[in-house]
Amino acid sequence: MNKSTAVVIALLLVDSLHLIFARLLLPYLPPTSSSFYYMTIATVQIALYAAVRRQIDWHVFRDNAKFFLVIGFLIATATATSYTAVVYIDPGTASLIARMSTIFALGFGIFWLKERFVRGEKIGAAIAVGGVFIISFQPGGRSDLLWLGTMLVLVSTFCYALHAAIVKKFGGEMDFTNFFLFRMASSSLFLLIFAAGRGELVWPEGREVWLILLLTATVNVTISRSLYYIVLRRFKLSILTIILTLSPVITILWSMALFDERPSLQGLLGGTAVILGVILVTMSKRTEKQAVR
Repeated sequence: MNKSTAVVIALLLVDSLHLIFARLLLPYLPPTSSSFYYMTIATVQIALYAAVRRQIDWHVFRDNAKFFLVIGFLIATATATSYTAVVYIDPGTASLIARMSTIFALGFGIFWLKERFVRGEKIGAAIAVGGVFIISFQPGGRSDLLWLGTMLVLVSTFCYALHAAIVKKFGGEMDFTNFFLFRMASSSLFLLIFAAGRGELVWPEGREVWLILLLTATVNVTISRSLYYIVLRRFKLSILTIILTLSPVITILWSMALFDERPSLQGLLGGTAVILGVILVTMSKRTEKQAVR
């Protein structure tokens, strides 16, 4: 196994754990509160790393305060809503719906960056949206809960995709360490405001919850985002997008093993449609770029 393959496998494993950690923390803390604590711990880890290497530059934040506050708000909203979603929907199904991030990114490219919308992208987007509706409207007493969980995941995914578009347009030239540090600090600030505003800011009690929070911060942020950017540098974005469509499959396996929870048959069918739609959109985009060349 070469290094690139090993890094990709490691990324898939840690990327698949985002909603698993949300589910693990659910019995201990309200979702907004757990989001704030793990994000703050991750911020401290990154700050210590930057301080030891003497890389903290406060001018980066001062000169780009509006930028960091906007993306901090979007990331905080995305994190809080995704963690709240697992109250109503299992992590595997939520992870399948979250692949809609590619469709949202496509929309930002079309309406913001004025990119063309090719036929394959239209078909892929339609298939993915259809998959979301298949997941959401299931017969039985849990239909309303599934719909609410789906909407929360979509809000989370939309906010994260919008943050990514803003970063790509305005933050590409920043020093990465300072960008990551102030991005995290801004997100933690807004999560604190959200948790306090909703009356959910409670102190974690017990060694076990602190260990889960530390593990979540280390794996879900520090390691996961580092691996993401390593893979992004080694592979084209279109290839990375296809690779990450495998993440929900691993999330489902984690969810089955740890919580004995799994998507329904209809949820799996809808999730499969979402993944197929995303792959079609990504491949269409790649084919279009090759044709332009």
